[in-house]
Amino acid sequence: MDKIKIGDGEIKLMEYIWDKGPVKASEIVAMAKKEFDWSRNTTYTMLKRLVDKNILERQEPNFVCIPLVTREQVQLEETNSLIDKVFKGSRKLFLISFL
Repeated sequence: MDKIKIGDGEIKLMEYIWDKGPVKASEIVAMAKKEFDWSRNTTYTMLKRLVDKNILERQEPNFVCIPLVTREQVQLEETNSLIDKVFKGSRKLFLISFL
C-alpha cells in the first residue's frame, strides 16, 4: 500500500466518518460547520482531497462517503512518520522518550 498522506483537517473529517460509517457529505458539512465553523466549500474541498488520495470513496446518489482506509492504518502511518521525522527512524529512541 502507498503511504497515506493526510492533513490534520482531513483527519478530523475521517474521525467522524470512521465513527459513523458510510455517511452523506451533507451530514459531514453540517457537523464541520457546528464543530469547526468550516464553510460548506472548505468541507467539500477536503472531502474531494480525501477522494483524490484514495482515502475516501464517493458513492452516488447523495455523495455518500465511505472510508477506504482504517483508522488503524492512518494511526500506524502517522506514528511511523513521527518516528522518522523526530527520532531519525529509531523506534528505540521513540520508546525511550516515554520513560
